Amino acid sequence: MDPRYSAQDVVRCALCRDAVAPLYCNVCHTHLCKDCVEKHFSDKSKVHNVVPLEQFLSTLNYPKCPTHPTKQCELQCEQCDIPICTSCISSGKHIGHKQLEIFADFESKKEVLRRDLQELEKFIFPRYQESAAITKTQKTDQLKQSQKLTAELNKQGEALHREINTIIQRKQSEIDEMDRQHAAAIEKQEDVINKALHEIKQVIQDLKSLLDTSDVGLVSKYRSRIAEFRKLPHKLKISLPKIFPLKINREELLKQIGSLSPLSIETEEQDYTVPSPGVESSPPARPLLDVPRLITEIPTTGYDVLWNVSCLSDEEIWTSGDNEIMKLYNLKGELLKSIQTKSGNLPADIAVTRSGGLVYADNWDSSINLVSGTQIQTLITLRGWRPPYLCSTASGDLLVIMTSDDGKQTKVVRYSGSTEKQTIQWDDQGNPLYSSGDIKYLSENRNLDICMADYGAGAVVVVSAAGKLRFRYTGPPSTPGESFYPHGITTDSQANILTSDYHNDRIHIIDQDGLFLRFLHNCGLQRPWGLCVDSWDNLFVAELETGKVKKLQYYK
Repeated sequence: MDPRYSAQDVVRCALCRDAVAPLYCNVCHTHLCKDCVEKHFSDKSKVHNVVPLEQFLSTLNYPKCPTHPTKQCELQCEQCDIPICTSCISSGKHIGHKQLEIFADFESKKEVLRRDLQELEKFIFPRYQESAAITKTQKTDQLKQSQKLTAELNKQGEALHREINTIIQRKQSEIDEMDRQHAAAIEKQEDVINKALHEIKQVIQDLKSLLDTSDVGLVSKYRSRIAEFRKLPHKLKISLPKIFPLKINREELLKQIGSLSPLSIETEEQDYTVPSPGVESSPPARPLLDVPRLITEIPTTGYDVLWNVSCLSDEEIWTSGDNEIMKLYNLKGELLKSIQTKSGNLPADIAVTRSGGLVYADNWDSSINLVSGTQIQTLITLRGWRPPYLCSTASGDLLVIMTSDDGKQTKVVRYSGSTEKQTIQWDDQGNPLYSSGDIKYLSENRNLDICMADYGAGAVVVVSAAGKLRFRYTGPPSTPGESFYPHGITTDSQANILTSDYHNDRIHIIDQDGLFLRFLHNCGLQRPWGLCVDSWDNLFVAELETGKVKKLQYYK
């Protein structure tokens, strides 16, 4: 019977869920049994105040009945959703209605308040903050884009001005050449006429002299040139050049300037999935063991090298390595199932979905495939890109690392089923977030951050759910000169990030903000590669060369 809706059931402990809870924490508003008090006090983030439940109940202020002012309301009518007193029941107005103890209703609504507050603080408010940050970035980008467009327009205008000036200068040169030819023709004509005028003047003078002379010899020598002079000089007929300016066609000019693509302003609905119970609530802080404890070793067979491990449950793990067979083992090392890839290629990476299916990446035929029972369904087929690594998220989406066929680009793409929802590739300055090529593994944190072990960059690269860079972890500050090349990666219930340091036979643990916490070593690890954790935060490590999966406890 649900204690929130029953007046007869006792209040249960919020931690163990089974024992009767005679105590109550006024700070955390949590019911506790005696056995769980010490565990509750281990959370040092608050100063707890645990009191007997009776003391807490005695401090509650029960409402006065609006219908019977002398009475206190100790019950709640479920149908009317109002507090009622015993006189209200006697009045007959609530016949057939279910009544709850008002404390049970109070606790139920307090729980709703706590869940709403937690969701608002941990998930919704940060998403709004992220949206506000994105909007701020968009404003900056809008100004930069406007300035860029203006600069490009001015540059095109200057180019057109230069072309027009060049054309005008060319036409001016043509005018200057025609002017020179025109002047030369006139000067030549002028010379011919002036020469003829001079000769005519001389002939006239000679004729006058001959008319006055009585010298027969001189007159007999005269030869008439009148026929020559009757041929008047040619008259220059010059057709002066004209310019015929065309009407400026604004549309053609606009074409020369170029066109602007239309502005597109759309609103896109953001997906928000209410986090699953394991994601909603932050579990109590747990101290790390100084030295991790080896719980069991699970041998695998048929692999020369073992790459990947993924938890199907707390008792079963999927593995894959350097052949086409994916194998399901229990913790005793018994082989429960073997699945061959659809193409016969070896699977580059594997992951267990939220519903318990197995997905694998076929890097050689560029596909993502889902194994359900004995059937294999191809979910995604890529062109121009290869999908070597992937992980499943709390919301049921798939995050896929992709590398371009030429090996020069890397991106992370989010899929819902076979529908692409998000691409993460560049930071705010337009630089690539991830190195090109090389080994990369992926995991989603409890706070929905996307964590990549980027071997080529020598870093764990963490971005938010919106794809904004949060931090890069390149190794602990205590060993600044030591090489760091992460391989496998996983995250646990504390939002800590674990990544395998293959070359140094150890695991790095960092917190959700990139702070180094400690190494997991001195527990016999040899060439650790793939990682996963179960629901109890036990770590499973796939050892590349031994073919073993080692189960480690690293929390107290």
